[in-house]
Amino acid sequence: MSRLLLFAALAAFLGFTPDAPVTRAAEPKPVAAAADGNDFFFKPNDRIVFLGDSITAQYQYSTYIELYLTTRMPKGNFTFINAGIGGDTANGGAARFQSQVLAEKPTAITINFGMNDGGYGGFNPDACKRFAERTSAMLDMATKAGARVALLSPNAVDRRNKSNGKQYVETQKQFYAPLKELAAKHKVSFVDQYAITRAATDKMEIDDPTAKKAVPYYDGFHTSPPGGLLMAHAILTGLNAPALVSDVAVDASAGKADAKSCKVGDVSVLPNTAGVSFTRTDEALPLPIQKDWLPMLPYTNELKDLNYYGLTVKGLKDGSYVVSVDGAAVGTYSAKDLAAGVNVGNVTAGPVWEQANKVLQAINAKNQLVAQRFFDVVMFQFPNKEWLKDVAETVTARRTFELAKRMEKIDAAQKDIYKLAAPVTRKWEVKPAQ
Repeated sequence: MSRLLLFAALAAFLGFTPDAPVTRAAEPKPVAAAADGNDFFFKPNDRIVFLGDSITAQYQYSTYIELYLTTRMPKGNFTFINAGIGGDTANGGAARFQSQVLAEKPTAITINFGMNDGGYGGFNPDACKRFAERTSAMLDMATKAGARVALLSPNAVDRRNKSNGKQYVETQKQFYAPLKELAAKHKVSFVDQYAITRAATDKMEIDDPTAKKAVPYYDGFHTSPPGGLLMAHAILTGLNAPALVSDVAVDASAGKADAKSCKVGDVSVLPNTAGVSFTRTDEALPLPIQKDWLPMLPYTNELKDLNYYGLTVKGLKDGSYVVSVDGAAVGTYSAKDLAAGVNVGNVTAGPVWEQANKVLQAINAKNQLVAQRFFDVVMFQFPNKEWLKDVAETVTARRTFELAKRMEKIDAAQKDIYKLAAPVTRKWEVKPAQ
């Protein structure tokens, strides 16, 4: 993907406006597989490099992974670097692994090659052998450098809008088969993103055969924002990301509340248990659900396994209730649904959403600095010419200085992002709908 398209894709993330609150049904509790996060691949203070081809260079799935980590761990002190290059392969990735990946001193690396390696046609065993060998070379280098690796198979192409997609999606399955064994051999994490996204697009073919609503990839393999979410969800859940943002359970009849990953105070019950109010200070923020993500929610488990922001209120009289945060309505639920527990993480309005969306916008702005540093400086190659040897040392020193100077700006922007993600005490109210 060209740099112009890259920055256009970054800009496309900005400026989303919230939808009006809608009536929502009760949601099951979060999936428990990664409830405590002890086995989560990413760790606080990680310096993360996303390595791959143009799909990585789009700054979509990587941005949403970054958004999750920033909102879920607002004291995480992460650093995020994108090293995606359009048209690249595992061979190219291995060739630049020392200079463009390990030179950044990462503690965690995601490797996402294979889309271009497979050739977009029938299965080529020689190409597959080369792909496996060059992937293994990257894993060797990462292991020797002491960096953790998450090896990813690429997303499955969408047969509905990819030319020869019916052929290539089957080639992909065979071509990426060695990756699981390579990951086990090198003792690194592996996410079979192909299998996960293939299952999702197979279901989309049934629900939306002409790709009018659920469109994860605008050309069948490069992501649109919904596809970025589909990939980020597959990767994060595959790496055991915690589902829980926080959870509050209020017993209106007793005037008490229990809380997980947040603090609750000032619990007040309206006469005749007609409603409740309380203050809530969360340790984290939910993802700010974007309007163009909505068609992808049925294929990402409604984000119950990644973005559970729970509210339970028991003991209310029958009827419908409006949930408000700092005076702004965020959803309408029945007393039955509230008693069972609802996921407020998927709302698209309100102060919590607005705070998280500002984090997303700031990440997008910061990532323009990351992209400029990578394409302008990291990728810069001084001409190996005899007549330039006398200035080569000066240019090398200037490049080193420029890399550090630009990283200082990125680090400063990251600190500002964490300020935006800081916990805020908010007043919650659950009152009868008028």
